[in-house]
Amino acid sequence: MQPVKVTDKLSVAGQPALDDVAAIAKAGYGTLINNRPDGEEAGQPGAAAEADAAARAGLDYLDLPVTGATISKEDVRRFQEAVDHADGPVLAHCRTGTRSLTLWVLGEVMDGRMAPEAVRGFGAAHGIDLSGAVAWLERHAHG
Repeated sequence: MQPVKVTDKLSVAGQPALDDVAAIAKAGYGTLINNRPDGEEAGQPGAAAEADAAARAGLDYLDLPVTGATISKEDVRRFQEAVDHADGPVLAHCRTGTRSLTLWVLGEVMDGRMAPEAVRGFGAAHGIDLSGAVAWLERHAHG
């Protein structure tokens, strides 16, 4: 798991191992956000185990499972609220980091801080394919 810094407040990453959670806290993060549904793939720790590891490490924890096809505006707003109100830096993860970055980017576009045309390039600059975010924005352009 190699975090990708998005802002001073937010980094995204792929699935951390439970043994990595203490190191996440030691690296200065205050909150861990899990954007993976339980049972997505074999060997995935799951939200309950992650929440326990986060509590033992002194991290705040939010389980906000999403799939690319089912991300809602409410999911985006919950993600934004969690990041905005977090005490210290946040590490958000999914399987690869893509959904976590997608949630952030969608909020930036919805709030007018990023142009929809900038999304693909922003993702590329961070090594993440945000074509799913672009498609989401096209589907939700009129609602």
